[in-house]
Amino acid sequence: MMTPSIAYGVGGILTYNAFRNFRDFVRLYKYQKGLRRQALFKMAPNDIPVSKKYLFYGLGFRWGQKHAQRLKDTREPAASKYINPGLLYRLARRKEREWESQPYLSKLAELLNSESKFNPVRSLPPIGGEPQIHGVGGEEEPVVSLLSERNGHTLVLGTTRVGKTRAAEVLITQDIRRGDITVVFDPKGDAELMRRIIAECKASGREDDLVVFHLGFPDISARYNGIGHFSRVTEVATRTANQLDSGGNSNVFREFFWRFTNIIAQALVALGRRPDYAQLAQHIQSIDDLLIDYYEVWLNNEADPDWPRHVNEIASNLNDKMLPMSLRGKNKRANAMIKYAQDRKMFDAVAMGLRSTFEYDKTYFDKIVASGLPLLEKLISGRIAELISPAYNDADDNRPVFSWGQVIRQKKVVYIGLDALQDMAIAGTVGNTMFADLVSTAGEIYKHGTELGYHNQDTSSGSKTPINIHADEVNELMGDEFLPMLNKGGGAGLQITAYTQTMSDVIVKLGDQAKAGQALGNFGTVVIFRVKELATAELFTEQLPMVEVAAATEVTGSADSVDLDSEVDFTSSAQDRITFTEAPLLSPATIMALPKGQAFILTAGGQLWKIRVPLADSKDDLYMTSNFNEMADDMASSYRTGETWWVE
Repeated sequence: MMTPSIAYGVGGILTYNAFRNFRDFVRLYKYQKGLRRQALFKMAPNDIPVSKKYLFYGLGFRWGQKHAQRLKDTREPAASKYINPGLLYRLARRKEREWESQPYLSKLAELLNSESKFNPVRSLPPIGGEPQIHGVGGEEEPVVSLLSERNGHTLVLGTTRVGKTRAAEVLITQDIRRGDITVVFDPKGDAELMRRIIAECKASGREDDLVVFHLGFPDISARYNGIGHFSRVTEVATRTANQLDSGGNSNVFREFFWRFTNIIAQALVALGRRPDYAQLAQHIQSIDDLLIDYYEVWLNNEADPDWPRHVNEIASNLNDKMLPMSLRGKNKRANAMIKYAQDRKMFDAVAMGLRSTFEYDKTYFDKIVASGLPLLEKLISGRIAELISPAYNDADDNRPVFSWGQVIRQKKVVYIGLDALQDMAIAGTVGNTMFADLVSTAGEIYKHGTELGYHNQDTSSGSKTPINIHADEVNELMGDEFLPMLNKGGGAGLQITAYTQTMSDVIVKLGDQAKAGQALGNFGTVVIFRVKELATAELFTEQLPMVEVAAATEVTGSADSVDLDSEVDFTSSAQDRITFTEAPLLSPATIMALPKGQAFILTAGGQLWKIRVPLADSKDDLYMTSNFNEMADDMASSYRTGETWWVE
């Protein structure tokens, strides 16, 4: 009963309203589905976005008051039908278990568990947690941060097998493809992580930039001398002695060990020899040969040319009965050289240090260096000695020897497998030594950037080459060397991404809660996956503000009429009251209920994001085949988590 013109207009309006209602229905359906189920998020390495300005973390949304409100609402009893699996799903899972071992029904059980999108009762992804934590966000977008934020360092927290290493793969892939210097410390040895690094170097044309150092596979490992490069010779003793216990009376013995190590290092450097652990172990047990070599060079420069004849005469006339008890039975030529220099009142600081060490009683000397000798013996035992005390003059050894200065100048990609599952003490020592060496190199960069740290040797821009350091299971590598790297490394371009499980791991390793707080306070960006320690979750949530959330309350009541003459026997009322209360933007319980592969990120001075980290989809990745497959398979077969601090 309308004219055509009006009918068309009304029809258009109704069609538009129908479209809007249908769009709202689709959004609501997706939202409710997301509260119950989260699909696995996989991304091929080639699809990971790489930018010169931004760092990609995954897909997610900015978390705010709205999401805190929605998450609270999903935990109301009335919302359980939107959260818990339905009747058909529960029936399918029950029948799947019942039919699994029956001959004719097992095929039907497989169909019930099929991952096809046409299967309405397919199993939920094996990621655990509460899917509604991410489901309350609705639409997702790529979550990125400015690369400039990385200069403030990044901390990634999460319990075992929740996605920390996969997150590391995503970040490392971008660093390699961006062409940055990339260093990966992997104490336990993750096969997939190592394969990914090798594959990304091939895919980005940086295969020649790859350096693999692995204590468990010396035949294919590069070599590294942790005490062979330094700005001051005292660094040799510091890096070595810092591996010893410094608590209580142990500090005295550590200082003795530092002194003797420093004397040996100074003598080696003066003789033109590069210090290494093998030489330290050799000379700290017997200083005679080093003393003779140094005195020969010193006397050749300072004494008269006829000094060898005088020393030989002194040696031939020496009688043990004429010597102090501590010198009896020791090398006669060394004794003669010392007496020759004493008689002529010759002085040299290094010579005096060698002499004082030589004159110690052997039994007493062994006691005061007893804490350090086991450490050195571990470092020079077996084939590990070939890797950390390289023979530079061995022309038959083709394994490369690398240093941090070389890595930085040539923009290398370094994978460091410390094989902590075999020997945690050696892994920690080598890792700490590498950190100390890296700090020293960073100091050189800070002072002499034109040689080591600036793009194209150009200092006009003042921007240093980023050095991206990824330290998995960082609690096993932390020491006194790690703190200055966090505090001052940013000025030299160091950008540290540290991965660990709990705050307690850091406290146990550093041995002091104040030191642990000092270390953790140096991270500008924090990424937290599911954790099982309340203190670790609170470390994150206490940085967030409180917000106002609404609560709806239904109030009903009735009252009898007291007026007997009234026609009203009773009155009733029904009210809906909305009250606002203060609640945390994010609670520790929410973090402890995160599904695998999901995390919160706090970055850029307080911006909170909820993300899903993409799992690696490598089925069509041609570059994943490598010459290191044997090593990777061996690593994978012996893989365990790093939760072994209690063994120490």
